[in-house]
Amino acid sequence: MQNTKIDLHLALKKYFGFDNFLGLQEEVIESVLENKNTFVIMPTGGGKSLCYQLPALIKEGTAIVVSPLIALMKNQVDAIRGVSEHRGVAHVLNSSLNKGEIRQVMSDIENGVTKLLYVAPESLAKQDYTDFLKKQNISFVAVDEAHCISEWGHDFRPEYRNLRNIINEIDDVPIIGLTATATEKVQEDILKTLRMSDANTFKASFNRPNLFYDVRPKTKDVQKDIIRFVKQYQGKSGIIYCLSRKKVEEVAQVLQVNGIKAVPYHAGLDAKTRARHQDMFLMEDVDVVVATIAFGMGIDKPDVRFVIHHDIPKSLESYYQETGRAGRDGGEGYCLAYYSYDDIEKLEKFLSGKPVAEQEIGHALLQEVIGYAETSMSRRKYLLHYFGEEFDETNGLGADMDDNMRNPKQKHEAKDSVQLLLEVVRDTNQTYKAKNIVNTLVGKSNAMLKSHKIDQKDFFGKGASQTPLYWMALIRQVLVAGYLKKEIEQYGVLKLTPRANTFIENPISFMMTEDHVYDEGDDSGIITITKGGGGAADEKLLKMLKELQKKVAKKHNVPPYAVFQEPSLEDMVLKYPINLEELSKVYGVGEGKAKKYGKEFVSLIANYVKENDILRPDDLIVKSTGTNSALKLFIIQNTDRKIPLEDIAKSKGLNIDELIKEMQRIVYSGTKLKIDYAIDEILDEDQQEEIFDYFLESETDKIQDAMEEFDGDYEEEELRLMRIKFLSEVAN
Repeated sequence: MQNTKIDLHLALKKYFGFDNFLGLQEEVIESVLENKNTFVIMPTGGGKSLCYQLPALIKEGTAIVVSPLIALMKNQVDAIRGVSEHRGVAHVLNSSLNKGEIRQVMSDIENGVTKLLYVAPESLAKQDYTDFLKKQNISFVAVDEAHCISEWGHDFRPEYRNLRNIINEIDDVPIIGLTATATEKVQEDILKTLRMSDANTFKASFNRPNLFYDVRPKTKDVQKDIIRFVKQYQGKSGIIYCLSRKKVEEVAQVLQVNGIKAVPYHAGLDAKTRARHQDMFLMEDVDVVVATIAFGMGIDKPDVRFVIHHDIPKSLESYYQETGRAGRDGGEGYCLAYYSYDDIEKLEKFLSGKPVAEQEIGHALLQEVIGYAETSMSRRKYLLHYFGEEFDETNGLGADMDDNMRNPKQKHEAKDSVQLLLEVVRDTNQTYKAKNIVNTLVGKSNAMLKSHKIDQKDFFGKGASQTPLYWMALIRQVLVAGYLKKEIEQYGVLKLTPRANTFIENPISFMMTEDHVYDEGDDSGIITITKGGGGAADEKLLKMLKELQKKVAKKHNVPPYAVFQEPSLEDMVLKYPINLEELSKVYGVGEGKAKKYGKEFVSLIANYVKENDILRPDDLIVKSTGTNSALKLFIIQNTDRKIPLEDIAKSKGLNIDELIKEMQRIVYSGTKLKIDYAIDEILDEDQQEEIFDYFLESETDKIQDAMEEFDGDYEEEELRLMRIKFLSEVAN
């Protein structure tokens, strides 16, 4: 097994330029290489594609990747071709190809050149293709966006239901199913339909700590608010989602008139226009795409800085997947949604024409969206609970990254209300959904409650002193706290957990926050976060590299990030690599990428270093990531324990200046450091506030500029430590 791991790391470096796997990637890949059925639930930006791309490149034969969108396939094929010298290493087989192109694809598969074949489920169902693939050496089948299998998923596609039968017809090969959003109900559906109950299941955390969640009331001035917001992000990429094509066109036009580079994207535009607008966004010729949900599924643009929902989406899965397109490079991602109950009523009207079973599912999913929008508890905790994950809203990563945690609402003791609620669920035999539990509590009878004679029970109306909204809010918070759970089979029926029975016998304190009530005039909670200084020390060189990145991208007809991602450019600015060997040691740059795109970059950096007489930090190039990781972990753990900085430095043989440099590197890479205890010893509250405000308003985070601004009022060390605190709190 040891050998496999070493080989995997070598393969990862060789093909993709990374030294280490993310999260569960390595275990997933080992499972696929051992020919086991594998099921992966991993959030957007968590590195799902690598889980099948790397084993496909390693294994004998061709891997079939079933994917629902042509745009997504094209995107991934371009990326894979970028890491190999053979253009035929990856192909698409779908309705967009002509006969000559189809012949070329088949020839490359027969000759063993193609390692990844991307197909739409409809194409795979064609008998000609099935007959052809039967005769080929197929390594495994990857079913991407596997939630499309489930009627409970947010993007159900009937043709996905028959996939298992088609795969069986082609060959008896292992399957890897992958999805970025799946509740327990949907997971169960996927495993059942793909007939892979024996699968090794890997579920990564759904927490995206770099995303900031904000819900604002939707007033008549919503478009003005959006323009103000987008202008804060000038030159940065963003996506705005609307529910209707008409609204997409309208918002795109308003942005254009206001000097923002924006294009519309929806199914009503012809295929050529859609493709052109998508490419303009990927190639950074425009900053903003205004779209219906038809846009962006699987679009691998890592530096989307904001996602705005002009209209609230139909389900939390959609919301999570769409917001997940922000900050995939680990940098800042602001997720802003506008909410009004009018939008919910519109969505309910859409549902009214559907079959009854579909209506029920749609209403249940909408209730979850209402709960998320109206809650005053941690939005991250609420969202993660929906996907079956517990989150510590005090110490968890990204704990303060939402509007409710930044502007907390008043809490009050609700122990007696929780006890009454749990007793009513118990005494109605755990057979009702939230709506009927609330009706029972407030004493509002209906046909179902009458038929079960609930309106004659002594607890009927016992909670009438509170409003239905209050009880609905409490149910949501009690669910998240783990006293109630929703039945999976009869989705939405409330059941008691073992903890609930203990609570009924022996009630303990329960602090409840009241939900937001959004009306037209309510603008509470509208906040903006100022973006902290970027991670690169040499802004001038970074700007030059970004211009070159765009130029090289145009020449190769690929998006800029496909040349080198932003973290790679920032690492170049720290390391100043002047030859291809040094460049291949930069983060996210492997040998293949260095050879393919690197010549002009190292040439530019070498000239820059010479002209500006720069002393290159050679130690940065030779230091292994292992040492850096161990030191990083040591610093994080010891600052968490509030060990004096002098002691931390001494125990690692560093002086204070070297330690501060290491700490800067940690916060620039996006990790928080808690050093308030050290700063409190050298600066009082007013001094800290003055320096913090300076960094907040300054266009640069350079220490030299800060020294000049304060004209000797503060030592350089004090300013460096305050910059670390500032970046930790504002940028990370």
